[in-house]
Amino acid sequence: MSEKDHGDEHVTGGGADFIVVSPEMTAILREGVVDAPIPPGAMEFSVTPGPRDWTLQLDPAPRLAGALGQADRIVFLVQRDAVERLGGAGLLTLGVTGFHLTAELRAIALALREPTAENAARSTYQLAKSIEFMCEAIRQFRAGELVSLAGEGLLSPADTRRMIAARQMIADRAQEKLSLDYIARGCGLNRSKLTRGFKALFDCTVTQAIAERRLELASRMLLTTDLPVSSIGYESGYLNNASFARAFGRRYGRSPSEFRCGELAA
Repeated sequence: MSEKDHGDEHVTGGGADFIVVSPEMTAILREGVVDAPIPPGAMEFSVTPGPRDWTLQLDPAPRLAGALGQADRIVFLVQRDAVERLGGAGLLTLGVTGFHLTAELRAIALALREPTAENAARSTYQLAKSIEFMCEAIRQFRAGELVSLAGEGLLSPADTRRMIAARQMIADRAQEKLSLDYIARGCGLNRSKLTRGFKALFDCTVTQAIAERRLELASRMLLTTDLPVSSIGYESGYLNNASFARAFGRRYGRSPSEFRCGELAA
């Protein structure tokens, strides 16, 4: 590894694939990296895919020789000052720490690893996704949305994975009629363990998580589609417009129509 100036932001060669996002950040996407620049005073964010769960490992003082160029991992090397500037000062004091990767971060990582853009647009796309990943990871950490691999001793590793699976089911299928019993069976849990474990790990109930996800989807559709409000409520999992309007008003302080008009006019 050498710290030198690369003229191109995206470099491929010798089976290696990395992106020089800026002098403060390098993203390594493939194994066999031999000449990616290391930002001075860098900390490491590494994403490791697994059969059931993807993980995010943080190391404020990485041992770079052993950290880079491993198969299947995405490694971000980010200058500590840049992490702090983006709002991640709290990450600098954690030591070596592991988190379960959220669905949103996993989607960004997949897009970064297997971009749909081609040719000249590919490097720009991957550069943007690298920045998006870091900003979203820091935002989720500050919001308490990243779940520690250790589960803070509250659950066994196996039960933690089942809770992660339950949250993923909610993220993927919130529009459907999801009951506690259905989610519990789908994740290999009983109802009481799901209820207690989910609350302990995510600081919200299963019902609250479903409602939040539905409203998140609804707010996105209000801003990105021309569908009528009643249709958006139905598409988001609400059986009638009145219940959708009440839930949306409690969450956002405005009716769905007012939200759409206000945000689009801003």
